[in-house]
Amino acid sequence: MATKNRTEVTEFVLLGLSSQPEMQPVIFGVVLIMYLMAVLGNTLLVLVACSDPKLHTPMYFLLSQLSLIDISLTTIIVPQMLVHTLSVNRTISYNCCMTQLFSFMTVGSMEVHLLGAMAYDRYVAICDPLRYSAIVSHSLCLRITLTSWVVVSLNSLLYSVLVTRLTFCGNKVTHFFCDITPLLKLSCTRPVVNEMLIFTEGVAVVVSPFFFIFGSYVRIGIVIAHMHSVAALQKALSTCSSHVLVVMFLFGSLVHMYLKPSSSYNLEQDRQVAIFYTLISPMLNPLIYSLRNQEVKGALWRLFGKLYLRRCPAWISHNTCQRIS
Repeated sequence: MATKNRTEVTEFVLLGLSSQPEMQPVIFGVVLIMYLMAVLGNTLLVLVACSDPKLHTPMYFLLSQLSLIDISLTTIIVPQMLVHTLSVNRTISYNCCMTQLFSFMTVGSMEVHLLGAMAYDRYVAICDPLRYSAIVSHSLCLRITLTSWVVVSLNSLLYSVLVTRLTFCGNKVTHFFCDITPLLKLSCTRPVVNEMLIFTEGVAVVVSPFFFIFGSYVRIGIVIAHMHSVAALQKALSTCSSHVLVVMFLFGSLVHMYLKPSSSYNLEQDRQVAIFYTLISPMLNPLIYSLRNQEVKGALWRLFGKLYLRRCPAWISHNTCQRIS
């Protein structure tokens, strides 16, 4: 096998989604609209969860955390992507690239852990409803969240440090951000240690929540199958269906992207899949959780009603504004 030329890399060139100049304005417009929708939708969900007393429950605390994660995930990647889309210079410094890699891996892994915590919340609510308040509390959710942040941060730091120890034969990254798979592809030698970590420690930290979620929903399915009340069945399905959709979308793309050896990476295909979990999924999550959840929809209407009352013209009576809202 021919030896690759080793170079001292001080910056990387992010090739983006497409190299065709005529496509750049289209990509910029579409990505900008999706980014704004993702940020505005998730921000609105956080405001609703924080402002409405009826949503001050552990489930909606976790949902608001998930929305904050989605805002962070897109903001880590998309603004720089938009700048590079309309720029001739698409370089990113080595240090900024490693920082983006660490931040993306931390926030992305945290989303997986939050989905696992939300599955546990639904499991207790449906399978042991009488003890729900005693088992699932705000303090428990806060401890789970903080512990998860520590675990995923240490995990991401380990991966980032190992990537910095690689010797790169080139600096052109076939991606629109600094992700671990295209960086491993630039390594002069096969990154055996990194691959071993992905399939061992990475599986333990990231994929284990999926098996926890799967086990929770197996138990939930058994309980739902024995429900005789139509109202209880509809409520259980409405609260679980949104979460199941988000889990399927996220884990499907993550497994496709990362749980394979570097020799089988298809960078052209992978960066298209990456758009799904870095932009489309954060954009769709608020819609999925609001449109399929009566409590969230009710809270949204109450929030809009309060905003309308505050803007009610002085010449219209307060009672009239209340009837209109």
